[in-house]
Amino acid sequence: MEAEIGKAAVRYARSEVMSETSGSAPAEAPSGDAFGESRGAFVTLKTFPDGMLRGCIGYPYPVFPLYKTISEAARSACHDPRFRDLTFEEAKRVTVEVTVLTVPEPFGPSSPEEIVGSVRIGRDGLMLERRGCRGLLLPQVPVEQGWDVMEYLQGLSFKAGLRPDAWAQPDARLFRFEGEVFHETEPFGEAVRGDPDVV
Repeated sequence: MEAEIGKAAVRYARSEVMSETSGSAPAEAPSGDAFGESRGAFVTLKTFPDGMLRGCIGYPYPVFPLYKTISEAARSACHDPRFRDLTFEEAKRVTVEVTVLTVPEPFGPSSPEEIVGSVRIGRDGLMLERRGCRGLLLPQVPVEQGWDVMEYLQGLSFKAGLRPDAWAQPDARLFRFEGEVFHETEPFGEAVRGDPDVV
């Protein structure tokens, strides 16, 4: 994704966060073919400067045009059920991050050993489905947490509300995707590419 598109995505997500928390009219959606293309995306809100998670909501599959995906995710992130609703004053103090995803693809018939050997930290986002439960972690999460591959898979299982070894069970469905990350350097600050290094 071109840098200017990523920066425009962050600016639009920021405007939607401010609109949602203030009750003001929504901003005009960015124009261009990239924003009309159906893409999955997540919007993440973090406290500044400590970088603690304050909300993260998104759509893993390309069900909406990118502009609508960002709008819906940004507004929903203000009401992430793990946290109290974001207030307008808090919104001024968080940073906004947008991750645009490739379509999740299932792992082929793989043993747990093959899965561990093929996952690349910083490149692969993961999604797990098992027994009606689902968990998803973006590619930047294991980098931020300092996890190795096994810790990443266990964290994914925990995110799904399952036992740490759920990812390795025969009835588990594991998907992989990649993401391009752009984020504010500070609240209302410059939007920069934030793709983590692949380990």
